[in-house]
Amino acid sequence: MDTTALLVIAAGILAFALISRRAEAGMVTAPMVFTAFGFVAGSGVLGVIDPQIQSSSLQTVAELTLVVALFTDAARIDLRRLGSEHDVPLRLLGIGLPLTVAAGTGAAMLLFPSLGLWPALLIGVILAPTDAALGQAVVSDARVPQRIRQGLNVESGLNDGIAFPALLFIASFAGGAVEDLGVGSGEIGAMGWASFILGQLILGPLVGLGVGLGGTFLITRAHAREWMNEIFVRISTLCLAIIAFTAAELVGGNGFIAAFAGGLMVGTRSRVVLDGVEDFGETEGQLLTLLVFLLFGAVLLPELESLGLRHVLYAILSLTVLRMVPVALSLVGTRMAPATVLFLGWFGPRGLASILYLLLLTESGAVPGIEEIQRVVFLTVLMSIVLHGATAAPLAGRYGRWIKTQDDAPEHRPTFPFPVRMRSMRQKAGKT
Repeated sequence: MDTTALLVIAAGILAFALISRRAEAGMVTAPMVFTAFGFVAGSGVLGVIDPQIQSSSLQTVAELTLVVALFTDAARIDLRRLGSEHDVPLRLLGIGLPLTVAAGTGAAMLLFPSLGLWPALLIGVILAPTDAALGQAVVSDARVPQRIRQGLNVESGLNDGIAFPALLFIASFAGGAVEDLGVGSGEIGAMGWASFILGQLILGPLVGLGVGLGGTFLITRAHAREWMNEIFVRISTLCLAIIAFTAAELVGGNGFIAAFAGGLMVGTRSRVVLDGVEDFGETEGQLLTLLVFLLFGAVLLPELESLGLRHVLYAILSLTVLRMVPVALSLVGTRMAPATVLFLGWFGPRGLASILYLLLLTESGAVPGIEEIQRVVFLTVLMSIVLHGATAAPLAGRYGRWIKTQDDAPEHRPTFPFPVRMRSMRQKAGKT
């Protein structure tokens, strides 16, 4: 990336920053703006930013962003309160997420029969995680019952970390050598699988939990003794995420899973460190996220030029039926109104996690049908950025006004308010 590209990127971020508060109040979201900006500045129009989907710079940004996102999203959720007070996200994660993967896989096999089972499963997994930040008005509008807002918030905070191990397994069967994901050849014997499970799914979480526990203890003690200032509390949260990632990789574990496990430990152990995580996410984490959407827009054109009707149909199904039906099934027995079920089903935006999963998969090796997978994922995410971003504010307001009239509805049951990703969103949601 040359000096001109850096100038354009910095100027674009500054321009949006000047109107960011006004933008949040309307139907325009930051991912919408930066995806469009990347498209215009990229090969789509100006050609100032021209990253290749397999370029080292794009992959580095993707890996660092995924580490930070997994760590910070997990840290926002206190597992001790989750099990007893949040049945909606537990249903969405435990029932809705697997059903969404299955439905997405089935639709991919029907529309793209040449792909085969494993590449179709990859599409199902990549497009299963949701990103509440794409429809931020939904989780920030205080008119929407807290139980519903928190359901979507917790779901998006945990489903990317839950889906990633599945991505590892499926990638190992899809063929080729995908070493960067920590998976060897698709031909894995019994001993190979034992080594894989030990290294990826046991060592990774153990290292992450250890780093989270030890790091939280040290930071909390140092802060209590006034050895540490607030600036370095924030910096230390980034260090914990990177230490968890790199330490796991060095001992043969999976660094991404370790970062997620480390974040979960932070979320249950220390308010001091969690405050640092939230502050970090406001600046450095948000900047990385915006860069990913900008670079996503910059590499869009080659993928969009070769789209067909099947890709459009899959994207529409992914954002509607393939999400809504599993959500409806997962909420059976909650006595929630049909309007609530539709609301929760529609607001399952596909964004950051889907982009990052795809970039890592593209870098990792020769997965059969990767070009087809790229087109499907890119189009689905693009449509989600536009449609969910544009409908979040008006539908949240309309639903909020309607549900307010339903005094005895189960939607109004109070739940513990986990923090959402952005401070401005937390303030709008009643300083939760």
